[in-house]
Amino acid sequence: MEERDAEPAAPAPRGRGGGEPAERVPDHDLVGALEAVLLILDNPATAADLAVAVGHTPQRVTAELEALADRYTSAGSGIELREIGGGWRFWTRDRFAPIVERFVLDGAQGRLSKAALESLAVVAYRQPVTRARVSAVRGVNVDGVFRTLTARGLIEEAGSDPDSSAILYRTTPLFLDRMGLTDLAELPSLGPLLPEAADLDQPLDSALDRALRPDDT
Repeated sequence: MEERDAEPAAPAPRGRGGGEPAERVPDHDLVGALEAVLLILDNPATAADLAVAVGHTPQRVTAELEALADRYTSAGSGIELREIGGGWRFWTRDRFAPIVERFVLDGAQGRLSKAALESLAVVAYRQPVTRARVSAVRGVNVDGVFRTLTARGLIEEAGSDPDSSAILYRTTPLFLDRMGLTDLAELPSLGPLLPEAADLDQPLDSALDRALRPDDT
């Protein structure tokens, strides 16, 4: 294998808020780190923004992303890494879109999974909230869950975040109806207790499950 020239030293990138310089991710972890960040993105991120997160130059990040995109394509993966409008993000490959849509819509009458209930709870207590924020709280990608919740009419778009321009989400009147509430103020006072990076309380999951299960008709 042809060796890559050593990457020239670059000034340590600083965070968005001008805080401490980002720790440089080791070369052997760079691709994995980029994949992990890309997995929770709500909107495409520029190579410069990703470079800040991993502590490498934008040029190095761009080269790794282009190589990664080629590998996904060569492997026939259902995931596609695209650069659109100067930003990078994972997408479902177009030829698999009908299958994804069928999976989401066919399950529209089934019971919500624990993952969906947890994500719905985060939206309910933190709304309006971005998809990336919910991903960060739960520690997993929530794209599929959000498609399910949107298809069921339980959440909807609520404008965009003024700082990141990411889409904000909120619960819908149908959510209130299914929960037997007239106003969000009637939600149990668990909001301040929601963890920032852990599973939600089981009692809340159970309450949502009971309220949102399909009618026995």
